[in-house]
Amino acid sequence: AREGRGAAAAGDTGGTGMDAPSAAGLGGADPQLQRFIEVETQKQRFQQLVHQMTELCWEKCMDKPGPKLDSRAETCFVNCVERFIDTSQFILNRLEQTQKSKSAFSESLSD
Repeated sequence: AREGRGAAAAGDTGGTGMDAPSAAGLGGADPQLQRFIEVETQKQRFQQLVHQMTELCWEKCMDKPGPKLDSRAETCFVNCVERFIDTSQFILNRLEQTQKSKSAFSESLSD
């Protein structure tokens, strides 16, 4: 059962890439519709991140599910979620820096 969930999570990430171009392709459409599509796309991305984080931390921290979380599993979940958030933020910052340096490089070439 674990392998099936992992495969589904890997396949889910491709869905957001499909939605973003459709929102960009509506250049002449109603601004309210564009905003609605952007918000829905952001919601979908957030839900996918939560799904990935939940699956990762569940696999890492839950040895044997029971009626109650023991303190070790609870601590593991807290640490896992915090590291997931830290890692995600680090990646976003790194991508942003890369984009900025590419833009600066492109601008210097055009001068």
